[in-house]
Amino acid sequence: MSSQTAMSSTTQSNGISYQPVPIIPPPTPWMQRINWRLIVLASIVLIIVGVPFYIWLDEVVTGGIHDYGSYKEVDLKAMSTFDMDQQSGTMDDIPVKFRQLDGKRCLMVGEMWNPRSAGDESLSYFVLVYSKTKCCFNGPPLAQHFVDGNVVKGSKIYYYETPVKVWGTVHVFIHKDKGVIKSIYHVDVDKVEPIEY
Repeated sequence: MSSQTAMSSTTQSNGISYQPVPIIPPPTPWMQRINWRLIVLASIVLIIVGVPFYIWLDEVVTGGIHDYGSYKEVDLKAMSTFDMDQQSGTMDDIPVKFRQLDGKRCLMVGEMWNPRSAGDESLSYFVLVYSKTKCCFNGPPLAQHFVDGNVVKGSKIYYYETPVKVWGTVHVFIHKDKGVIKSIYHVDVDKVEPIEY
């Protein structure tokens, strides 16, 4: 017994331990694993995934209409994505949220098409569409794809090849010609600004 006591005291006094040393070091705490590269990578992934999701969610929630108090910003593409018979369609076929724009001041962003001159290089009329190249790939053009822009007297509106911001008072009614619906959206245009890229 005295030899065991002497041996254990020798081990303790020398500081030698006969415990097995683990081969795998203990895991680094997660706070020490975060570095600037990981933060940059996470930010890039969040932007790539988050921005399109936010845009989609915003359009789903608002229905393409953003109310800013004195005016409403309307997404032209959202205004045109519903089914309507081009001969026997009625006002009930137009979604309520778009019928409620009647008489409201709105801002719409799109491209000008089919301008009519007022004689001094300014316009008296044009058609507004969300995109001249993308609007009608799923078949023939439909009346709901276009907005008739009638320029208010006294306003000087000019034609632009680039996308434009158009302000004016919206009217929603069905206009037919020879039994076919020609337009349902009309705007009394008082201001047009080109969008600079």
